[in-house]
Amino acid sequence: MVARLLIGLAGLIGAAGVVLAAASAHGADASRLASASAMLLFHATAILACVALLARGLLHGGIGLIAAFGFVIGTALFAGDLTLRQYAGHALFPYAAPTGGTVMIASWLAVTLAAVVAKN
Repeated sequence: MVARLLIGLAGLIGAAGVVLAAASAHGADASRLASASAMLLFHATAILACVALLARGLLHGGIGLIAAFGFVIGTALFAGDLTLRQYAGHALFPYAAPTGGTVMIASWLAVTLAAVVAKN
């Protein structure tokens, strides 16, 4: 059930990444959207990879799930903040993008830890 939720979220994140890539390509001064799109697309793939690695037992279950959900949360904060700045002219909340970036970095480190302590 959790794996399917993560797969569904990865699909939504990937779709949002493609939408923002198109908006970036066709909009004036849309460099923020290009960065948001890249983070969405990269981390949608990372979420799917975490799910696959968890299913094969190559990541520690709890730590791997924390990493995958961290990718979801961090990416949403980062991309959401940049997108809101582009279209609404204000931030999601102060330091939302750096907070999202920090969560994504921590999630990558969690993947590393999950691989090291996995039983397989």
